[in-house]
Formats: sequence, C-alpha cells, structure tokens
Amino acid sequence: MKFFLVGFLPLFILGACLMYSDSIHNRKERLSAKGSVYREGEFQNMVPTQSNSGIGSILKSYLLEKSDVSRPTVNIPLAQIQAKDLHAGSSTEIYRLGHSSVLIRLDGGFWLTDPVFSERASPVQWAGPKRFHPVPVALESIPELEGVLISHDHYDHLDKGTIKALHPKVKRFYVPIGVASYLIEWGVPEHKIEELDWWQSVFSGTVEIVATPAQHFSGRGLFDRNQTLWASWVLIGQKERLFFSGDSGYFPGFKQIGENYGPFDLTLIETGAYNAHWPGVHMQPEHSIQAHMDLKGKLMIPIHNSTFDLALHAWYEPLERVTQLARELNQQLLTPRIGEGITLGQPRQQYAWWRELEPEAFPVRCDNQVALAEKNAIHERQGEPPTEWAFTPGDNCST
Repeated sequence: MKFFLVGFLPLFILGACLMYSDSIHNRKERLSAKGSVYREGEFQNMVPTQSNSGIGSILKSYLLEKSDVSRPTVNIPLAQIQAKDLHAGSSTEIYRLGHSSVLIRLDGGFWLTDPVFSERASPVQWAGPKRFHPVPVALESIPELEGVLISHDHYDHLDKGTIKALHPKVKRFYVPIGVASYLIEWGVPEHKIEELDWWQSVFSGTVEIVATPAQHFSGRGLFDRNQTLWASWVLIGQKERLFFSGDSGYFPGFKQIGENYGPFDLTLIETGAYNAHWPGVHMQPEHSIQAHMDLKGKLMIPIHNSTFDLALHAWYEPLERVTQLARELNQQLLTPRIGEGITLGQPRQQYAWWRELEPEAFPVRCDNQVALAEKNAIHERQGEPPTEWAFTPGDNCST
C-alpha cells in the first residue's frame, strides 16, 4: 500500500507524468519474454491477492488511528561504517543500512539489496516519506559490489539517484522482469543487468542467485500498475544460504521456497508498513515469523522498518512485536542497530535498542542499569564503544 493515499495523490500524479516521460511504451516492448505469471496484460501473484480496504476506510484510519510516534522522538543510534571496516574475508557479514537496504559479504564478495540512499522515498526529493536517520555509510565508502538485488520497482526499494551513483561500482544488477528498463534509462549499461523470472537462477562466481516468488504488486505511477514483476531472492554461497524477502504478504510460496532451497542460515524478512487495510501485500509480524519458519530459517533479521513512515503503527512496533513472537516461538532473531555488523555463525545477544529511545512506551527499571551507565561513562571517556544492554524478562527488571 505504501503511500499512494489521498494525502500524496498530487505527488503521484506528478510521478505518473514523469513515468510517461520515461516511456512506458518502450518498457512494455522489452517484455518480449513475459514471465509465467503475466496474464491479462499484467503480472499477477501466485494466489489471488486479498483485497485492500476502500480508500474511505483507509483515510479514516489515517485521521483517527495514526500513531503519535510513527516517527522516532529522538535520533536513532547508528553504527557508522567506515571503508576500512569493509574488507574482503571468508566470513559472511551483514550490515543493515536501513529499510530494506542490506550490505552482505558472501564468499568474499559484497552484495547489496534494494539500495535507497536518498533523503526521501519518493519520485521527488521535496515531498514524500523522509528518512528517520542518515545512511550509516557514505556512498564513496561502499566497496566494489559483486551484485545488487532489486526486489521491485516501488520508490522505497528502487531509487533512481542511488542507482545512478552506485552503478560504476556494481559488477551486475539482478532484477525481476521489466525492471531492467528503468536501470537502462538511468544510464546502467544493459550488459550489466540480469533480468530474471521467478525460479530462474544464475551464478556469479561461487554464488548462485535465484529469483523467487513474492506476494506483492508493482508500479511507480498511476498508469503502470503491475507492468513489472516483483520478487524475493535467494543467495547460495559455498557454506551459507541467505533469503531476502523484498516486500510480500504471507502466502504459500514461502513454504515452497523453503522446500526447494532451505534451510537458510539467514532470512531477511519484511516486518513493517503493515496494516489490516492492506493485508495481502505486507505481513503482520506474526506472518513474518511464520514465513521465516516456512523457509526453514535458522536466524531472522526483520527489515522494512525503522527508516520511513509508511503506515499507521508506531515506528518501533514491528521490532517489538516480532521480538516477543520470536521469544514465544523459540526462534532465533537479531535486531542489530542500523549500520551494526553481524558475522554469521558467531553468537550474539539480542538487543532491544528501540526501548531505550522511547522510555514512555517502555518504562523499564533494572537493577543493573545504574552500573551499566557508570561503565559506559568510562568507555566514553576512553573513546570505546558502549556496552550493550539487552532487556530480558526476569533479569531484575520490571515494567
């Protein structure tokens, strides 16, 4: 559903005009080998998509139900990434850059999912959803990339400015059917783009890249709905298997992907921008956890949250709800700070960093918090990183 609501209708009328200037006709001509889910003039989901609520109901909810803290009240803490931090190595590392942008080192090479570095997820940079936080790494510090994975053409996943700035560093872009046209129009050489249908796979060195189904939709204006495909992605290295959901509602395809390519060492699963008004195209946290389990995932990192205000819920709600569910279902979950590096295979304590940013929502009192504050004061004076405290029920804490 994102933000094509009446509040942004003028913005999208402008966006639609811009899309016509990019020539939708030429884009359709490139669909000479349409995917297996291209029927009746548009791409469709594996199963019928559950309908959204009417625009009247959605507007009423935005007026009456919108959370007062849909944006953070204080700055989100970032772990700044320096170029020296990003070096070739044998271990698999994950850096969450915000929303659905994730930097991955796999088999010694770097990969990037849905890179959006612009200030706003919008066809223009003077209006539209604005970032909660800066990107934790400068574009010039991004290493040479083996590949960039694009899940679909929505503005919070496919960003013109970022693609134009990044493409000299990218060996190859992997995109669903139809999306290549955007990249070509933005100056990416056609030979650097691999356009895949669901279940198609290619290799880049030792890494296998598979385009897998998702339950979503596409379109960047008012007249191009579902004219390009959307996808999730599987990355299979020599030792580890990773899954990136892109955007998706919950659907049987997760179980099929798990049967075909699981178990996964890591799943990056959409958890955010959900609402009962658009149940078919974004998952509630309960569905996100179930998707992870269907995929036979070992470790899950929830994405698609903490960067843009695209729904009605509190900004921290997706992380809080999915953390509680993971604990109840005994699923391994990590919610790293934006920019924080995670090495697969190394044990790490779950850290509920958003709780410290919203004290009124989480009035947690712990006997060890005073000692922790004193310890971190010493670390700060010595120029060392702070010690993290993870909230654990029963750990001398009360709410």
